[in-house]
Amino acid sequence: MALTKYKLGDLIEQSDERNSENQYSVDNVKGISIQKIFIETKANMEGVSLTPYKLVQPDDFAYVTVTSRNGEKITLAHNKTEDTYIVSSSYIVFRVKRQDLLISDYLFMYFNRSEFDRFSRFNSWGSARETFSWEDMCDMDVELPPIDIQQKYVDIYNAMVSNQQCYELGLEDLKLTCDAYIDELRRDLVHQPIGKYISLSNVRNDELIYGIDDVKGISIEKKFIPTKANMEGVSLKHYAVVFPSEFAYVTVTSRNGEKISLAYNDSDDTYICSSSYIVFSVNDESVLLPSYLAMLLERNEFNRYARFHSWGSARETFDWDEMCAVEIPIPDISIQKDIVDIFNVYKERKNINERLKSQIKDICPILIKGSIEEARKEA
Repeated sequence: MALTKYKLGDLIEQSDERNSENQYSVDNVKGISIQKIFIETKANMEGVSLTPYKLVQPDDFAYVTVTSRNGEKITLAHNKTEDTYIVSSSYIVFRVKRQDLLISDYLFMYFNRSEFDRFSRFNSWGSARETFSWEDMCDMDVELPPIDIQQKYVDIYNAMVSNQQCYELGLEDLKLTCDAYIDELRRDLVHQPIGKYISLSNVRNDELIYGIDDVKGISIEKKFIPTKANMEGVSLKHYAVVFPSEFAYVTVTSRNGEKISLAYNDSDDTYICSSSYIVFSVNDESVLLPSYLAMLLERNEFNRYARFHSWGSARETFDWDEMCAVEIPIPDISIQKDIVDIFNVYKERKNINERLKSQIKDICPILIKGSIEEARKEA
C-alpha cells in the first residue's frame, strides 16, 4: 500500500474536557516548553481557580497557539505518561481520532522536526502576537505510510527514548549521591563565611588584549555564554577580565526567576565581561578548591539565599558584602576533591544525556523520511 495523503484535521480531534469538579490539583498543572515536553508550570498559581483548566489525558497532545517570541519554535507536547495533566484553558488539547490510520507517537515524531516548526511559524498570523490556529493545524496536508511501517519506525524511536531515559535515571541516582555527601558535610561541619577565602579581582582589559570573541555573558544556569548585547561601537577597555578558575556574577537578582546569574570559569581560556559584573577568585586553593566552591554555589540553596539577601527598591541586588557572608562547610582538601570528582562525573554524564536528547530529536526527520521512502518502495 502506497503513501496516502490526508488533511490532518481528518485524523485528529480537539478535546475540551475541563477540571470542572476540581479533581486535579495544582500538582497536576503543567506548562509546555519549546523542547516539546511538559514541564512544571512557572505561573504563580496562588488564588487561581483550576476549574477552567483543560485535561490532558494519556496519549493527548497540547500546544500553545502563540508562536511569536518563541525562538522560531512551536510549543507543543505529547503526554506519554499514564498521568492526567491540566493545562491553561488558552492551550489547545487534541488527540488522534483515526488510530487505524495514524499512530500518536508517529504524529509526535512528525511534530518534533524543525520542518514543522518552520511550517507553523510561516503559517502563524496576527499583529500584536502571531498564532498558529487550530484551523491552520487541521488544514495541514500529511502523507502517511501504512500503519505497519509507521509502527516499525515508532519502535526505533521509542527504543532510543527508552535508552535515554534509563541513562537519565542513573544520572539522577548519581546526583542524589553527591547531594547526600554535601548534606552530610553541612550537618557535621561548622560553616564558615567565605569572605576570608575569596578576593575581588579588578583586572580590566585596559590594553585591549582580549577582543570581541572573548566577551561573555552569564546565564541563570550558572554558565558563561556568548554575549547577547549589541557590541557595535562598544569599547572593551573597561571590561572585567575573568581568568581560569575565577568566578563572575551579576549583582541584580530581581526578574531572574529566583536565580542568581553566576558562573565559574573552568576552562583554560580567559574571558572578559561587563564592568558591572563582580569578578572574584579563591585565595588559597590548598584550603578551598574553586571547583568545590562552584559546586556549592550552583545549588538551589544558594539561589534562595542570594534572593533572600538581595536588597533594593527599583531593583534588588546581591552585593559583594552579602556574598562574603555566605557560609559553607569546608572539609579537608582531599574530601573536597572526592566530592568534586563525583560532581564532575555527574556533570559530564548530564552533558552526554543532553546530547542524547538532541540526537533523538535530530533523528525524527530521518525516521519520518525513512518511513515515507519505504512506503514508496512498497507501492
